[in-house]
Amino acid sequence: MTVPGNSTLGPPLGEPVEVGARGAAWDRVRADLTAYGTALIYAQLADLQPDLPEGDELRALLGRDWSRYLDLAHPAVRSRYAASRILLKFAAGAVLNGDPDDLELAYGPTGRPYLRGCDQIDISLSHTEDLLLVGLTTRGLIGVDAERTDRQMYGSGLGRHVCTPYELVTLASLEEEQRNPSLVRLWTLKEAYSKAIGQGMQFRFSEFGFGPDGKPVRVQRPDGTAGTGSEWAFRTFVLDTGYCVSAAVYDAGFGAVLDTDITTMLDQDAADAITAALNEQE
Repeated sequence: MTVPGNSTLGPPLGEPVEVGARGAAWDRVRADLTAYGTALIYAQLADLQPDLPEGDELRALLGRDWSRYLDLAHPAVRSRYAASRILLKFAAGAVLNGDPDDLELAYGPTGRPYLRGCDQIDISLSHTEDLLLVGLTTRGLIGVDAERTDRQMYGSGLGRHVCTPYELVTLASLEEEQRNPSLVRLWTLKEAYSKAIGQGMQFRFSEFGFGPDGKPVRVQRPDGTAGTGSEWAFRTFVLDTGYCVSAAVYDAGFGAVLDTDITTMLDQDAADAITAALNEQE
């Protein structure tokens, strides 16, 4: 699969940063956001689980996600859901210099998450088994996804629902041992791109594709012709923990954002609402 690193298309992107239970790597996360405008963060559920809050503390930290959390019946799914949202809030709090308890995670019409009142930073979230993944960018839009590299996809018939005709031909031409990991890579790239544009699974994966490894990666039409340009960056990383991680970043032309402090990132509506509330209290 794709070797970690940057291609010639789109903005540069650093390798995913692993954070432990105590978050010792937040300085590197902030450095990546400053250097690249984007940061990728991942953690193991087992590392975070011992420090997960409970009861009222967990409810306060999850905010509006509390009701969704309660709706999840399976304990393992519930624990992963809570941990992923908490990791996202702590990651955002680290780069925004804010209290995670004060950050409100909201969702758009298609379920795309965003931080209310912080419209200069975009977020994305993925979790599978024991891996939690968060993407942050000040460039425009971001989508991230992760899957186990050894998940069996090729040969199950899934490719016909996931791939374009061009991709099916390309996969079939590979050595047999490369077909499944290459399909896993395609799956994560498509998930990341569809999350970035806010479509999720509503965008049929057989309607857009990606080229083979070793070349600048861009979205392709079903016939293999280019569908995006240098405004998009796509990266795939293979983690030592056995996961394939992909990110899609759209550069909206904002340029480098060096100041990500939450006090200077409130949008005008949020600032006006806070000012009005303070005036009423006085």
